[in-house]
Amino acid sequence: MTTKATASNEPVGRLLGWLGLRHPRGSAPDGGLAPPDPGGPRHLAREARYELAASITSFLVDNDLDVSPTNLLIAHGAFSGRNPRLARQIVAQAQTAEGISQKWLNELDDQEAGQPDRVELDRLMTRLETNIEAFQANTKEARSVTSDYGTELEQHVTDLEQLEKTGRIVSSLADLAKVMLDRTRKAEDDMRKSEDEAKALRRSLERAKRDAELDYLTGLPNRRAFEVLLDRHHKEARAAVEPLSVAFCDIDEFKKVNDIHGHEAGDRVIKAIADTLARISNDHCHVARHGGEEFVMLFRGLTPTEAAAKLDDAREALADRRLINRKTDEPFGQITFSGGVADVFGYGDTRAALKAADEALYKAKAAGRNCIRIADPA
Repeated sequence: MTTKATASNEPVGRLLGWLGLRHPRGSAPDGGLAPPDPGGPRHLAREARYELAASITSFLVDNDLDVSPTNLLIAHGAFSGRNPRLARQIVAQAQTAEGISQKWLNELDDQEAGQPDRVELDRLMTRLETNIEAFQANTKEARSVTSDYGTELEQHVTDLEQLEKTGRIVSSLADLAKVMLDRTRKAEDDMRKSEDEAKALRRSLERAKRDAELDYLTGLPNRRAFEVLLDRHHKEARAAVEPLSVAFCDIDEFKKVNDIHGHEAGDRVIKAIADTLARISNDHCHVARHGGEEFVMLFRGLTPTEAAAKLDDAREALADRRLINRKTDEPFGQITFSGGVADVFGYGDTRAALKAADEALYKAKAAGRNCIRIADPA
């Protein structure tokens, strides 16, 4: 049986009232029963249950529908608010000419069977949204972790590649280092040899320098060495305000010795005079062979008179000796020398003082030899 909807007494009216589209919530629908009042404040939950039960009952009875589990579930879904779409379909169908019938309800049930319950769907959607949010959060975290891991892994790969490259570089460097080590050791050996050679060369140079500054026959400093010595003592004596004297000595009639006894004998005579002069030399008295049979002396801290006296003592010591040519056992006769002394600071420079001493020497020669003369100050 099909029941057409009316404006006053129908289940649709109850549904509209329950939905708040016709009567205020809590008032008795038209033609319905008001919920029992226990005499106290209404319990809203109990009132809602009473209205839900009354609406379901009126809906089934007024539309001549079977009181079946399927119909009860459809009515409950529509009137409880769990399935608002179903409620809207029932309201729309009730307002049509056909009205609500079991056939239509069965067809509606078949349609609803293919669709999930709205509440369940909402619950599923909520769970799904929650799961999706959790999934997104987890995915984001996993992506971040994966990204970090990927970055770290990439770094490790880079490090490994670099390590491999570094390994090859280190290996190459190791090979190069070995070669360089061998070369370094060889260089060290060469440098050690060079150092030894340099030391030997230095010794040779020092020896050559000494040789260059020493007279090969007498072992005394030569003219060059004496000039250096004279310059140094001249500066020091000037600074210390000390007297400084210079003297020239020459073997008397040395040519006769060479002519009578030969050059070798003459060399022995030169050495004998050199030894005599060396005996009076010290840190402040220096003697050098100036050339041939001529010697030059420097007296630091002695005036020309003091220097002449000291030199004269050496002359007398030599003159008292009787030298013999050991090769022929022939006597050389008396060997003497003459000398001239000058005050270094009595002249403008050391060269002028030397020249003055040399002139005094020739005066001694002219005076009969075997004597010492002092140059007159400039």
